[in-house]
Amino acid sequence: MQGMFISVEGIEGAGKSTILHYIQTYLSANHDVVVTREPGGTPLAEQMRHILLHIDVHEIMTAEAELLLMFAGRAQHIERVIKPALLAGKWVVSDRFVDATYAYQGGGRGVNERWIDMLEQWIVKGVKPCLTVLLDVPPELGLARAQRRSPQDRIEREKVDFFARVRESYLHRAQAEPQRIRVLDATQPLDTVQAQVRALLQQLTAKAHAK
Repeated sequence: MQGMFISVEGIEGAGKSTILHYIQTYLSANHDVVVTREPGGTPLAEQMRHILLHIDVHEIMTAEAELLLMFAGRAQHIERVIKPALLAGKWVVSDRFVDATYAYQGGGRGVNERWIDMLEQWIVKGVKPCLTVLLDVPPELGLARAQRRSPQDRIEREKVDFFARVRESYLHRAQAEPQRIRVLDATQPLDTVQAQVRALLQQLTAKAHAK
């Protein structure tokens, strides 16, 4: 693959949308950039996103159903958006990717990671971000921010301890892959976080040019 793949991760209210816009603006000066998201990214995957986040049929969705819907959407997303863009030499920036599944369905829901591993091997087939920016924020602060911006979706209505488990899972993955997953303190002023993101992008751009 010739392009570069960046993902942005974090719990609700971490500031992902703001940082995604900053990354897009920064990279677009010199690269063809595709900005996308999970769940979603294609028309079919967006319908799955709607089911995951907004459909209320007075039936509790099982953790297994949620996990499978996530990977069903991801299968479309990878084949229809991510891989074609990377092969065309474009830079892909995604609001969440596989790390989110380990954090939300694994850490938050308690799904055994071996099932997630199996689905990742089958569906993702080695497609992996070159850089993952993990915006870290305490759950209480993140949820307070999220509640101010829009009505809560199905995931955002979870209790704070759910997001504490999600955050712990994210940080555990960052400890396991420190070169790829770069943790930034999202409680800092925005210009400070943007400066740290810019430094990471400069490093990645230099690496791309060195290939």
